[in-house]
Amino acid sequence: MPTPPDPERPRPARVVEPVRVLRARPTDALAELMRELMPEPGEGARTGPPADADDDADTEELPPVPAEDPAAPRSRRRRWAVALALAAAVLVGFGCALLLPGRHEPTARPAPSPVPSAPSKADPDGPGTLREGDSGPEVTELRRRLLRIPDVFRDGSATGPYDTRLTEAVARFQLWYGIRGDETGVYGDDTRRDLESRTG
Repeated sequence: MPTPPDPERPRPARVVEPVRVLRARPTDALAELMRELMPEPGEGARTGPPADADDDADTEELPPVPAEDPAAPRSRRRRWAVALALAAAVLVGFGCALLLPGRHEPTARPAPSPVPSAPSKADPDGPGTLREGDSGPEVTELRRRLLRIPDVFRDGSATGPYDTRLTEAVARFQLWYGIRGDETGVYGDDTRRDLESRTG
C-alpha cells in the first residue's frame, strides 16, 4: 500500500516561466506629445512645460459608437436570398435548355424517289423545290441554266441527278448573287426566280 504524501512538503512541479511580460504603456506622455504636435483648431503650437497627466480640461469625450441597425442583417439576408434564387433560376433554365433539345429528335426525311419529283404541299420551301437526291426533267433544266452562268457549274454535265456537285453549284450561285430566301444548296422559289431572270 502506498504511503500518503507528506502535507508539509510540496510536490515537485514544472517551473512555469512567463511567456510575455506586460508593461504599462506611457499613453499619457504619448497623448501630450500628440497635443503638442497637432494643436486643436484656433490654437497655436504649445510652448512651455507639458501639462500634468491629471489635467482633463483639454480631454474631449468621444461620441458613443452607434449600435448596428437592426434592419441591416435582414437586408443582408434578403440580398443573399435574392442572389440564391437568381442562381437557382439560372441553373434550372440552363438544365432545361440542355435537356429539351434531346427530346425533339429530327424526323428523317423520306428518301427521294427516282421518279421525277412532283410538287408536294408538305414541302416547307414551296412547290417545285429541288434538293440533293432529286432527279427528272426539272433537275436537267436546272443543270442547263447553271451551265450558262460563268464559273458557277464549271465542268458540270447537263444530265444527271441532283448530286453533291450540283448542290455546291447552287450554293455558289446563291452566295455570288446574294440569294437568301432558300436553304444553302437548295433550289427553291427565290433561287429559281433569280436564275431564270439571268438565263432567260
